[in-house]
Amino acid sequence: MRESGLCVLAKTTGSKPVAIFPDGREEEIRRRGLPSVLEQKRILQSGARLGIDALVCEMMGIHPESGYIESIRIIRPQIMVITNVRLDHLAQMGSSKERIARVFSSWIPEGSTVFIPREEFYPDSHKLEEERKSKIIRISQDSYDASLFSSEKFPFFEWKENVSLALAVAKHLKVSRDEALRGMAKSKPDFGSLKIWKADWGKPPRSLDFVSCFAANDPESTGIVLSFLKERGVFQEKKIVGLLNLRGDRGDRTLQWLRAFKEDAFSLFSQIYLVGFHAHAFRRKFRGTEKESFSVLKSQSPERIMSCILEKEKGECLLVGMGNIGGAGESLVNYWESRGKSYGI
Repeated sequence: MRESGLCVLAKTTGSKPVAIFPDGREEEIRRRGLPSVLEQKRILQSGARLGIDALVCEMMGIHPESGYIESIRIIRPQIMVITNVRLDHLAQMGSSKERIARVFSSWIPEGSTVFIPREEFYPDSHKLEEERKSKIIRISQDSYDASLFSSEKFPFFEWKENVSLALAVAKHLKVSRDEALRGMAKSKPDFGSLKIWKADWGKPPRSLDFVSCFAANDPESTGIVLSFLKERGVFQEKKIVGLLNLRGDRGDRTLQWLRAFKEDAFSLFSQIYLVGFHAHAFRRKFRGTEKESFSVLKSQSPERIMSCILEKEKGECLLVGMGNIGGAGESLVNYWESRGKSYGI
């Protein structure tokens, strides 16, 4: 939108809360307390002061009630984009995709236009959108051209589903495909975006690769990322080791990871290192079973984490960071960004 000449203010709250100003400058939003949807009032006030043409804002709510207030009472968007319906925030949103889709539907303002991937549309759960006279546009992945993102013009990796959605919204806003793609190529990837680094460690030096999947959060999304990396040959002939970061305020997500490992959903890992509040409790659940390939790391320091892993893992290997980007996840991404050399996927 900015590339087409519009004055645009944006705000993301994924890996880090960030305001993106009309000139492309980014500024991390500093919070004094816990995140609150009332934060969205300030971004609207900033937009009014700047005289913007458009506001692009990521929804913050994870409780049905707070998301309703955020969308229907505060932001009242003309366009909404539902990127996916995944099993995350189960304690707040519900334990099935149909229930989560129903919550999303309750946040749709009357008369708005909704973009959603065709594969993520749940007819029974989206009836409310039709009742509110919203226009639902289901996007197929067929519009995605893989060659656009293997060229030198596009400097970073992005998921084809997101690209298809963005191009569809751009077309709806009468922003040309060329302008939209140029704008995407100029943008700065999210801090938690999928990245891979390589670095040499120790004497004699041995090579270690690190993949950041922290921002995927839940086991389903992480599994999709790992399948993609496997298809791209990233894991070929490499020993794969996992690092699972467990947040103390995300007990429902820890239970999801527990179920996933009990069901052998991540059997490609030879060893899993656990860090975070629930690490010891997580490991105890597998005592006396065949699945005892878990080690607890006591330190949250990226230097100590890497030192402990390198001490136990001999030879070259590929380390995959999963679970949560908060805490140790963020520290590790910053550490590898400064220590390793990133390479394309």
